[in-house]
Amino acid sequence: MDIINILLVLLSVGFGLIGWLAPKYTMDTLDLKPGPTSMGSSEIRAASGALFVGLGVGAFLLGDPVAYAMIGFAWGGAAIGRATSLVLDGQTRSKWIFFAVEIVVAVAALWTNLGVDTGV
Repeated sequence: MDIINILLVLLSVGFGLIGWLAPKYTMDTLDLKPGPTSMGSSEIRAASGALFVGLGVGAFLLGDPVAYAMIGFAWGGAAIGRATSLVLDGQTRSKWIFFAVEIVVAVAALWTNLGVDTGV
């Protein structure tokens, strides 16, 4: 369980660092275009970046299963948003890949930290 939680933290912090410190790369990867103001980069740094850094670091510092489960709830929320986009905005290969990653991280975090105790 500890190894899975550390991997979840590293994944969240790693992707968060990319969004936070490399917003142009993130925007290019997500097929987003910068607008006439810097608000797009600001949003990427915040919502796709530092938010996930804080989430991962916070879970690690607290070290509680519920804190690690919050990683799953956050990624699960992202998966719900992505699924909504797949239905309402159209399907692309990139959206399906991002959705798959988001749902796998969500399920892993939730199952590991809130799943049924098998007694093993």
